[in-house]
Amino acid sequence: MLKIIVKEGEQIDRALKRYKRKHRNVKVMQNLRENQFFTKPSVKRRRENQKAAYIQGLRDQEDI
Repeated sequence: MLKIIVKEGEQIDRALKRYKRKHRNVKVMQNLRENQFFTKPSVKRRRENQKAAYIQGLRDQEDI
């Protein structure tokens, strides 16, 4: 559970911005979406390998 303590004299917009940042960093919505459907471990591994290959390709392309 996220707790945002509003400081004395702090604007509500600023506190809301902090809440949104914490919410995004905790990845609450991403975890909920991931857990909606079951994905096989082999599919997860394949996605991770594809992602790693994609990132490595970007880094290799950057070095050229």
